[in-house]
Amino acid sequence: MSARDVEWQQKINGAVAVVTGAASGMGRALARQLAGYGCHVAIADVNAEGLAETAAMLGSGSNCTQHLVDVADPEAMSVFAQQVAAQHGKVNMIFNNAGVAATGNLEVLPLEDFEWLMGINFWGVVHGCRAFLPYLRQAEWGHIVNTSSIFGLISVPTQSAYHAAKFAVKGFTDSLAQELEDSTIKVSCVMPGGVKTNIVRGSRFVASDNTSPTKEDMTRAFEALADLTSDQAASIILHGVAHGRLRILVGTDAQMMAALVRLLPVRYIKVMQWLRNRNPEGSVT
Repeated sequence: MSARDVEWQQKINGAVAVVTGAASGMGRALARQLAGYGCHVAIADVNAEGLAETAAMLGSGSNCTQHLVDVADPEAMSVFAQQVAAQHGKVNMIFNNAGVAATGNLEVLPLEDFEWLMGINFWGVVHGCRAFLPYLRQAEWGHIVNTSSIFGLISVPTQSAYHAAKFAVKGFTDSLAQELEDSTIKVSCVMPGGVKTNIVRGSRFVASDNTSPTKEDMTRAFEALADLTSDQAASIILHGVAHGRLRILVGTDAQMMAALVRLLPVRYIKVMQWLRNRNPEGSVT
């Protein structure tokens, strides 16, 4: 652990962090680690049971508040921000982490599924930033952490909705970082590779034909390929936040894919096709 990590951990003792998608996966892991450093946390999700489980893991002395919120609803997010500021007195960090998946070729994927995913994965990030920015500006310091994906840099078939959202989050976050460059608010874009979460198991799935991999096939393939646990991913994310990095690549696979795109910005597609032929069941990152 570097001196900067230690300094940052001391800095966030008593700070207030908001974490969306906190009922499971990386959101839960982020909340637990932040609370472990003495950070006050406001956790949000649409899954009340999972949210309560996360709060119980944090313990009674964690200064945690629970908020049942749909991040795709701008009015609900505005009320959420007001509640957090009122209950905690300030807001220093927001982790716009909530995310879902929808798999299927564009011709068969229902438009409702596309809109559902965009509402959470992209608009949830936008609503989170807009709702909490006024409170972040009022604090002595602030940090916005938006979760994109390595699928915000590369593209594969059947993931057009996911790619649309994650590419959008990356571009949105890069622009926001420039807008806030002269402020006290830092901005980071998280780009995970394979992390062992429930995103594939909980995804919406439409098979293209009878020969396509099933959702169960894709879940098994993803879980076999995912290198990191949620706790490991959260540690990498918080290390990147502590160092003020704009882009936080999570996992060796994410680093390799980012390097591939830099080296072969167009022809990487051929490489991805070759990889899919080796693993026809595919996976979601």
